[in-house]
Amino acid sequence: MAAASKPRLVGINHVAIEVGDIDEALAWYGRIFDFTLRGKSERNAFIDMGDQFVNMTLVKDYAVPGEEKRHIGFVVDDRSRIVELAKAAGARFVEGPFLDFLDPWGNRLEITEYSNIQFSKAPHVMRGMGLQLDKNDSAKKELAGKGMTDDAWV
Repeated sequence: MAAASKPRLVGINHVAIEVGDIDEALAWYGRIFDFTLRGKSERNAFIDMGDQFVNMTLVKDYAVPGEEKRHIGFVVDDRSRIVELAKAAGARFVEGPFLDFLDPWGNRLEITEYSNIQFSKAPHVMRGMGLQLDKNDSAKKELAGKGMTDDAWV
């Protein structure tokens, strides 16, 4: 199949993480992150992230507690208090080069600060989220290497 005839991946609308209890998951994540609940039902909760969201979905046989099953990378505006807040919430930290820890349902969370990575929110989305964030030189260089720089974006 020719590349031009296939749809091109352009982003992620949402990701789903499996949890054993929706209300417990919302409370646990709320101890670490400031977020807006987009919606909730008996089997799902949706955490708003501007133009994206996380879907927490109820799965009764989610995992053995503390056993790593899935991985998701969260981007935050400032990660300076993440270790403190995650420890207070009872997170189990995972060794490695990044700031990773497990939630009670085995979801491995890798926490990255917006300024350090190429991932970029459009200016109008940033305004809507009440954010004014910049990129560091490394992230700007990475974006420039892909021809993705624009003074309005970085």
